[in-house]
Amino acid sequence: MLKSIPAALLPAIGVCVCAVYASKASDAAAADVGDSSAASVPLDAAALSALPPAGNPDGTCAVPSEAAAADTSRPDRVVGNGTPESCTGDAFIEAVAQGGVITFDCGPEPVVITLDRSAKVFNDASDDVVIDGGGLVTLSGGGTTRILYMNTCDPEQHWTTPHCDNQATPRLTVQNLTFLDGDASNETVYTGGGAIWARGGRLRVVSSRFFGNTCTPLGPDVGGGAIRAFSQFQGLPVYVTGSTFGGAEGLGNACANGGGISSIGVSWTLYNSAFSHNRALGSGGNPAQEGTPGGGSGGAIYNDGESMQLSLCGTRIEHNRVNAFGSGIFFVNNDHVGFLRIEDSVIAGNTGGGWNVLPGVSMHEDTDWVTLRSALE
Repeated sequence: MLKSIPAALLPAIGVCVCAVYASKASDAAAADVGDSSAASVPLDAAALSALPPAGNPDGTCAVPSEAAAADTSRPDRVVGNGTPESCTGDAFIEAVAQGGVITFDCGPEPVVITLDRSAKVFNDASDDVVIDGGGLVTLSGGGTTRILYMNTCDPEQHWTTPHCDNQATPRLTVQNLTFLDGDASNETVYTGGGAIWARGGRLRVVSSRFFGNTCTPLGPDVGGGAIRAFSQFQGLPVYVTGSTFGGAEGLGNACANGGGISSIGVSWTLYNSAFSHNRALGSGGNPAQEGTPGGGSGGAIYNDGESMQLSLCGTRIEHNRVNAFGSGIFFVNNDHVGFLRIEDSVIAGNTGGGWNVLPGVSMHEDTDWVTLRSALE
């Protein structure tokens, strides 16, 4: 949860954004952004430009088509009718439930849409769910609510196959969006993933930003301040392209493990992205050491399970912090079968914890890995 906007950014932001990017503890700020049925909050363009951009500006890795933005030139649904007032949380939640390609028409200025409940993907609504904010839309959980949820194994979202843990659809793509102040700490069944929780089908994240998202702060097997992922179809990777998690002091994401992203048994491929100032808040690791609550691993990335791959290209992982293991990355294959590839990337300045087999990276010493044209410090 964002305690405050960094002081260096305040002169450019002004009063409007101070009301939007506010502390969870501030009742006045909560009143300003309103509930799900209220209109979106206009966001000053100067304030938006003062926040970190999406992606690593130094990242130059070529991006394959399957990891690139989806075509949204012919949307199935449009949230809003040209004014900020028409872009409500309810309208967005309804659009996600119906699926298809979703865009926004909230006027020419940036807006923040605050939700009082999660937008949920229904597994039988559409094979593809594409949500494109056009670089103008911020989705906020208001410090109380997870923002987006997809789960092929949740009967309430409609089972569509007898093998819910390995089915091709839905394919969820989020692009050109900012996810702000999502909070999954009140979730008790499907934990983690303050901004996005996704299981089954496929998940793809493109040109998006994640600021101040949180989940349960303690525990050995919960994670993903911003994103928590499970059971991708046929073990194919989650793609994250040109996206930012944190990016400046006070904007980072936090959870017990995996301040930025977390998963069990899922492979990830990251292109031209940036992770900084994220935190793993737990302590004692997994399994939890005696007398500890557990957790505290993977400042930016917590990648646990079996036979997984993690690939970074053109990506920076800096200034993340842990209490246990993997100040930048926790990458542990329990079957000792997996592969870590770090290409044209930087892992530096991550702090806390121990057991770093590579600088900032915790993994089994027999893990197969390669670094190409990268700096690990």
